[in-house]
Amino acid sequence: MFQHILVPVDGSATARHAADAATTLANEIKAKITVIHVVHMYPYTGFGTGFADGQSLYLSAATATANEAIADVRERITTAGVSVEARVVESNVVWRGIVETAQSVGADLIVMGTHGRNKIDRLLLGSVTQRVLAHATVPVMVTHGED
Repeated sequence: MFQHILVPVDGSATARHAADAATTLANEIKAKITVIHVVHMYPYTGFGTGFADGQSLYLSAATATANEAIADVRERITTAGVSVEARVVESNVVWRGIVETAQSVGADLIVMGTHGRNKIDRLLLGSVTQRVLAHATVPVMVTHGED
Protein backbone atom coordinates (compact mmCIF):
# COMPACT_ATOMS: atom_id res chain seq x y z
CA MET A 1 0.00 0.00 0.00
CA PHE A 2 1.04 3.63 -0.21
CA GLN A 3 3.54 5.02 2.28
CA HIS A 4 4.17 8.57 1.10
CA ILE A 5 1.52 10.87 -0.39
CA LEU A 6 2.31 14.10 -2.23
CA VAL A 7 -0.37 16.81 -2.06
CA PRO A 8 0.06 19.90 -4.23
CA VAL A 9 -1.92 22.90 -2.98
CA ASP A 10 -2.72 26.32 -4.42
CA GLY A 11 -4.75 27.90 -1.62
CA SER A 12 -8.12 26.97 -3.13
CA ALA A 13 -11.02 25.12 -1.52
CA THR A 14 -10.48 22.42 -4.13
CA ALA A 15 -6.90 21.87 -2.94
CA ARG A 16 -8.03 21.81 0.71
CA HIS A 17 -10.61 19.17 -0.21
CA ALA A 18 -7.88 17.07 -1.85
CA ALA A 19 -5.67 17.51 1.24
CA ASP A 20 -8.53 16.37 3.46
CA ALA A 21 -9.00 13.26 1.29
CA ALA A 22 -5.27 12.55 1.45
CA THR A 23 -5.30 13.02 5.22
CA THR A 24 -8.16 10.55 5.65
CA LEU A 25 -6.35 8.02 3.47
CA ALA A 26 -3.01 8.58 5.20
CA ASN A 27 -4.64 8.05 8.59
CA GLU A 28 -6.11 4.75 7.45
CA ILE A 29 -2.94 3.36 5.89
CA LYS A 30 -0.38 5.06 8.19
CA ALA A 31 1.27 7.01 5.37
CA LYS A 32 3.08 10.33 5.60
CA ILE A 33 2.23 13.39 3.53
CA THR A 34 4.35 15.98 1.79
CA VAL A 35 2.46 19.17 0.92
CA ILE A 36 3.86 21.40 -1.80
CA HIS A 37 3.01 24.65 -3.51
CA VAL A 38 4.68 25.21 -6.87
CA VAL A 39 5.71 28.78 -7.59
CA HIS A 40 5.68 29.43 -11.32
CA MET A 41 9.07 31.00 -11.87
CA TYR A 42 8.85 33.12 -15.00
CA PRO A 43 5.50 34.76 -15.60
CA TYR A 44 6.96 38.22 -15.03
CA THR A 45 8.50 39.93 -18.06
CA GLY A 46 10.16 43.28 -18.31
CA PHE A 47 13.21 45.11 -19.58
CA GLY A 48 16.17 46.92 -18.09
CA THR A 49 16.89 47.42 -14.43
CA GLY A 50 13.21 47.27 -13.52
CA PHE A 51 13.06 43.63 -14.58
CA ALA A 52 15.20 42.38 -11.69
CA ASP A 53 13.21 44.43 -9.17
CA GLY A 54 9.89 43.26 -10.60
CA GLN A 55 11.01 39.63 -10.62
CA SER A 56 12.17 39.91 -7.02
CA LEU A 57 8.87 41.45 -5.92
CA TYR A 58 6.93 38.76 -7.78
CA LEU A 59 8.93 35.94 -6.17
CA SER A 60 8.52 37.46 -2.70
CA ALA A 61 4.75 37.75 -3.12
CA ALA A 62 4.45 34.29 -4.69
CA THR A 63 6.46 32.69 -1.89
CA ALA A 64 4.34 34.42 0.76
CA THR A 65 1.17 33.15 -0.93
CA ALA A 66 2.68 29.66 -1.14
CA ASN A 67 3.56 29.66 2.55
CA GLU A 68 0.01 30.72 3.47
CA ALA A 69 -1.53 27.95 1.36
CA ILE A 70 0.81 25.37 2.86
CA ALA A 71 0.35 26.54 6.46
CA ASP A 72 -3.43 26.17 6.29
CA VAL A 73 -3.28 22.62 4.95
CA ARG A 74 -0.33 21.60 7.13
CA GLU A 75 -2.23 22.58 10.26
CA ARG A 76 -5.27 20.53 9.18
CA ILE A 77 -3.08 17.48 8.51
CA THR A 78 -1.12 17.82 11.76
CA THR A 79 -4.34 18.18 13.75
CA ALA A 80 -5.49 14.86 12.26
CA GLY A 81 -2.34 13.21 13.62
CA VAL A 82 -0.64 12.54 10.27
CA SER A 83 3.08 13.09 9.72
CA VAL A 84 3.54 15.99 7.30
CA GLU A 85 6.37 17.82 5.59
CA ALA A 86 5.94 20.95 3.50
CA ARG A 87 7.88 22.58 0.68
CA VAL A 88 7.70 25.54 -1.64
CA VAL A 89 8.88 24.34 -5.05
CA GLU A 90 10.01 26.64 -7.85
CA SER A 91 9.45 25.51 -11.43
CA ASN A 92 8.98 26.98 -14.89
CA VAL A 93 6.04 24.61 -15.37
CA VAL A 94 3.70 23.82 -12.47
CA TRP A 95 2.84 20.25 -13.49
CA ARG A 96 6.52 19.44 -13.97
CA GLY A 97 7.29 20.78 -10.49
CA ILE A 98 4.69 18.40 -9.06
CA VAL A 99 5.92 15.36 -10.98
CA GLU A 100 9.60 16.04 -10.24
CA THR A 101 8.91 16.63 -6.55
CA ALA A 102 7.00 13.34 -6.33
CA GLN A 103 10.09 11.61 -7.67
CA SER A 104 12.57 13.49 -5.50
CA VAL A 105 10.74 12.91 -2.20
CA GLY A 106 9.90 9.29 -3.01
CA ALA A 107 6.14 9.76 -3.03
CA ASP A 108 4.21 6.72 -4.21
CA LEU A 109 0.88 8.54 -4.64
CA ILE A 110 -0.15 12.05 -5.68
CA VAL A 111 -3.50 13.35 -4.41
CA MET A 112 -4.69 16.55 -6.03
CA GLY A 113 -7.84 18.42 -6.83
CA THR A 114 -9.30 19.50 -10.10
CA HIS A 115 -11.37 22.62 -10.53
CA GLY A 116 -13.78 20.91 -12.90
CA ARG A 117 -13.31 23.35 -15.76
CA ASN A 118 -15.45 22.86 -18.82
CA LYS A 119 -13.95 21.81 -22.16
CA ILE A 120 -13.49 25.37 -23.42
CA ASP A 121 -11.69 26.51 -20.24
CA ARG A 122 -9.42 23.45 -20.35
CA LEU A 123 -8.58 24.18 -23.97
CA LEU A 124 -7.77 27.83 -23.25
CA LEU A 125 -6.22 27.52 -19.79
CA GLY A 126 -4.92 23.96 -19.79
CA SER A 127 -5.13 21.63 -16.85
CA VAL A 128 -2.32 21.04 -14.42
CA THR A 129 -4.11 17.92 -13.22
CA GLN A 130 -4.37 16.51 -16.75
CA ARG A 131 -0.68 17.03 -17.32
CA VAL A 132 0.25 15.43 -13.99
CA LEU A 133 -1.94 12.45 -14.90
CA ALA A 134 -0.16 12.18 -18.25
CA HIS A 135 3.39 12.45 -16.90
CA ALA A 136 3.43 11.06 -13.36
CA THR A 137 5.24 7.80 -12.76
CA VAL A 138 3.13 7.04 -9.67
CA PRO A 139 -0.65 6.74 -9.26
CA VAL A 140 -2.61 10.00 -9.08
CA MET A 141 -5.86 10.30 -7.12
CA VAL A 142 -7.99 13.22 -8.29
CA THR A 143 -10.71 14.81 -6.19
CA HIS A 144 -13.32 17.11 -7.67
CA GLY A 145 -14.36 20.40 -6.17
CA GLU A 146 -15.33 23.93 -7.02
CA ASP A 147 -14.14 27.12 -5.33
